[in-house]
Amino acid sequence: MKKVSISCFCPCYNDAGSIASMVVLMDKVVRSITDDYELIVIDDGSSDRSRLILRELEARYPKLRLIFHDTNKGYGGALQAGFYASTKEFVFYTDGDFQYDITEMPKLAALMDDGIDVVNGYKVTRSDSLSRIIIGYMYQYFMKFLFQFKIRDVDCDFRLMRRKVFDNLNLKYKSGVVCVEMIRKMQDRGCAFAEVPVSHHHRVYGRSQFFNFRRIFQVGRDLLRLWWDLVIIRRG
Repeated sequence: MKKVSISCFCPCYNDAGSIASMVVLMDKVVRSITDDYELIVIDDGSSDRSRLILRELEARYPKLRLIFHDTNKGYGGALQAGFYASTKEFVFYTDGDFQYDITEMPKLAALMDDGIDVVNGYKVTRSDSLSRIIIGYMYQYFMKFLFQFKIRDVDCDFRLMRRKVFDNLNLKYKSGVVCVEMIRKMQDRGCAFAEVPVSHHHRVYGRSQFFNFRRIFQVGRDLLRLWWDLVIIRRG
């Protein structure tokens, strides 16, 4: 991978306690793989000190690009901004809360060869409360059943992809459903996947934005619409 170029990004929403460490570590890890790279952070309407910290980092890291959303557009909106802002040959993304170990990114790069379009991580174990572990496994297997996924873990936000797979890939959803939408559409296009086990850790800062009634209702509604469009009537 030394001869390739990589866009590496993460969304940020009220991650003031972790985003600086994430940027520093992202820079170190990606630089160990290639000299041709860019770092992107999408601040999705943070109300804490995240933006101030990111501005300070921007002055120190010339490879860093910042995207600021005036209002919160949701996890899917932040990811879409990162995908379509990426300019390099490959795109890697993960979350900004350190639940995934960015130092494991070279494991994904090692599996990216000419026949692979997407290297998808899958969680070996899940470092969450028992209730979230149960909900997570139920969600994972239900999604595999509904959308006929061939990969193990559609909910693992630790991926390395070719930038060209996003050409004319129209992502519509602004919620966390965007990952289901993205993988299903890539699968329908015939993209070749590889998988690698990755670690999952307790959140080091902040709290999950998912586990509230409004978000769960929105995700459930969006999943039903997505299933109808992509599986039943096969409308992209």
